[in-house]
Amino acid sequence: MPSQSFKNFILSDLLIGQDPASSLESTHMAKTDDGHRIVLVSDGTGETAAQMTKAAMVQFSGHNIYFTRYKNVRNQTQIEAICDDAAAEKDLLIFTIVSPQLRAFLVSRCREMGIQYVDLLGPLLAGLAGHFGYEPKSIAGLLHDVNEDYFKRIEAMEYTIAHDDGRDLTGLEKANIVILGISRTSKTPLSMYLSHQGWRVANIPMIHGFEVPPEVFAIDQRKVVGLTIDPESLATIRRNRLERLGQDKGGEYADPEKVNSEIEYATEIFKKNRRWPVFNVTGKALEETASEIIKLMASRRLTPEHALEPPPPKEIPKK
Repeated sequence: MPSQSFKNFILSDLLIGQDPASSLESTHMAKTDDGHRIVLVSDGTGETAAQMTKAAMVQFSGHNIYFTRYKNVRNQTQIEAICDDAAAEKDLLIFTIVSPQLRAFLVSRCREMGIQYVDLLGPLLAGLAGHFGYEPKSIAGLLHDVNEDYFKRIEAMEYTIAHDDGRDLTGLEKANIVILGISRTSKTPLSMYLSHQGWRVANIPMIHGFEVPPEVFAIDQRKVVGLTIDPESLATIRRNRLERLGQDKGGEYADPEKVNSEIEYATEIFKKNRRWPVFNVTGKALEETASEIIKLMASRRLTPEHALEPPPPKEIPKK
């Protein structure tokens, strides 16, 4: 198993600041007489170098290996300090440097100082440039930025699923948006759509005769929005749902009087809480309502950094 491939594995992360020597001082502590040290250098997070090297190390079992990773290395002064230390300790230097100028400088210093090195990214970038016929962007940290935003959007979707239909009211303060509405006002599909854009959404049903949960009033009220709908449209939606489920369309759930009373109940609550904007979803595409909510949140400076720009709403063809 990979966890048993080498006796000891220590990864110490170091950020070189204005005084490289002060940061390098602690790297000597990561190496002992019975072990080898591999120095990882990156102008980004260094995750690519760390993962690739660890994968390769599976083939070299039975040794104490110590890794030191330098992140965000962006200038020649930093490289000089790293090379001085690596040369003195006879370390292996492995790097993923996007900048061609910085990469060339590091390679030249390694050769001059007799440091063994492995350039993980340079040959790959050169091969891709030759195949595609144009040069790479040479911007450090792009992969990390993409991955970070991607995983934050995944977290938003997981949060939204866990907080669908009032299922879980814990952690409500972590929501970017809290949606209130009676049954069949598109709370769940709207929440899921917003979560795919990177918003953590909780939706809570408003049930006639029951108070709004107190947890809703304990959070930032700027995040709370309500949904309403035309009574006739709601009754039709509910009848269609009952029909799809093979149930009696004439039941109380789709009864016009029952529908009216539920809408009136929700309207009264919304009137008592004027800070909650209410969106009428009657005849609207999901994207249109989502776009309106996103614009509102943006005006309140509540947009998550990782949220995607919403696509333009689909136009409903006129009959």
